[in-house]
Formats: sequence, C-alpha cells, structure tokens
Amino acid sequence: MADEDYNDVDMGYEDEPPEPEIEEGDEEEVDNNNEEIPDTLEPEGEAKGKEAATQRPQKTSKYMTKYEHARILGTRALQISMNTPVVVEQEGEADPLEIAMKEVRERKIPFTIRRYLPDGSYEDWGVDELIVEDTWKRQVGGD
Repeated sequence: MADEDYNDVDMGYEDEPPEPEIEEGDEEEVDNNNEEIPDTLEPEGEAKGKEAATQRPQKTSKYMTKYEHARILGTRALQISMNTPVVVEQEGEADPLEIAMKEVRERKIPFTIRRYLPDGSYEDWGVDELIVEDTWKRQVGGD
C-alpha cells in the first residue's frame, strides 16, 4: 500500500482537541492551596481507625491457629527462598522452612495476622503477640 492510502483512513483523531503546546518561558498553572500535607502516607480515616483498634481489647484468642501457623511458615519460607534477609542467626540451616520455623520460635517474623470477625470488622495481631503451640512436639513426645 502506498502512503496516500493511509491519509484517507479516518482514525478518529480529528474530533479530539489538539494538545496545547508549552513554549519556553511559559509556566504551567500551579494550584497553590496552602493546605497542610500530613506527615504520614495514610489517609486520616485509616490512621484514626488503627489507633482505635489498638486501644480496644482483643476479642479473638491469643493463640495462633494451626492454619495461621501453616500460612505464616509457608509464606516466610517462600520469602527466604527468594533471598529475603533472615532475621535470626543461621546455624548451618539451609532449608527455608527450617529457618522460618526458627523465626517463629524466636518470635521475630515481621508479619501481622488480620482476623476477620462476623460483623465485618477485623483485628490485627502481630506474630510476636500470639502464642504458638508446637503440636507436633506433643505428638512425637517432646517437651
């Protein structure tokens, strides 16, 4: 096809207004409202909600469920396998799952568990706040 054929085709761009050209010396209009910019990156509503959530007593159990435990171990082991820095001292461990278990035992995993309640609200628990029972030790006959 020749270049002339392309000129006859309507691409739908004719109805759109052209972009204004900015010449040197011209400045774009800047909205100079004297509004204060908050120091945090969170909207005000979320910041207030977090304060209220930390002040209220927790409704759910302080024990980590086996499902939360499994999810945390799996997620952390995946992160470690992708070369995330380890927060515990490694003593020859190379298995990411073993390292994740050690981090849980020492309460150094930087995760927050969000538990949803039936009324639609939720509670946030830090992994370091929850009590972890090693049920596999009881089954094997350990401590």
